[in-house]
Amino acid sequence: MEVDVLKHLVPQMRKLITDSIRAVCYKIDPDRIQNSFELLGYDFMLDDDFKLIMIEANTNPCLETESPLLSRIIPEMIESTFK
Repeated sequence: MEVDVLKHLVPQMRKLITDSIRAVCYKIDPDRIQNSFELLGYDFMLDDDFKLIMIEANTNPCLETESPLLSRIIPEMIESTFK
């Protein structure tokens, strides 16, 4: 079975993330504070049939840059978050 990540998995990830934020948005920001943000880390896995499963959402995601890939994408992600 061939899976196109952008076509098949990313939309599912977005839906799971959106649903999880909607479920807890009033607990994360009960006073609806303006000009604030949360940086969350989501963990997903695929089963043997390529079904996407959300494992957890982290309110304090690891931002270590120990590998070349992470050294490239984490600073970009942080910069995009602040923009």
